[in-house]
Amino acid sequence: MSVATGTGFIALAGVAAEFGVVMLMYLRHAIDAHPELSRKETFTPEGLDEALYHGAVLRVRPKAMTVAVIIAGLLPILWGTGAGSEVMSRIAAPMIGGMITAPLLSLFIIPAAYKLIWLRRHKKSVS
Repeated sequence: MSVATGTGFIALAGVAAEFGVVMLMYLRHAIDAHPELSRKETFTPEGLDEALYHGAVLRVRPKAMTVAVIIAGLLPILWGTGAGSEVMSRIAAPMIGGMITAPLLSLFIIPAAYKLIWLRRHKKSVS
């Protein structure tokens, strides 16, 4: 792995971390805004699923737009043939691949993990 590829992975890690942090903020806000989840006597797992679904759906369009713009900006760099294009394509390649997988991770895995952690933390207060 070259230094340029490592640089691409570092840039990808930054974007993926931002995706995750913003998703967590939206999920937390959706749970806080859900009326069933604020009182333990009215809690249902379906209410938690609904809140998490609502929070994740709010991020679909902004995330799709961000990914589309990043990929559209990186494709000319990846396909470039001018001076320095070999190095730049090595930076762009991992970012393009990661821009396909990072949004999927933040849209599906993070809400599922958040649900498991939320249920474990609130297990005593719900039971």
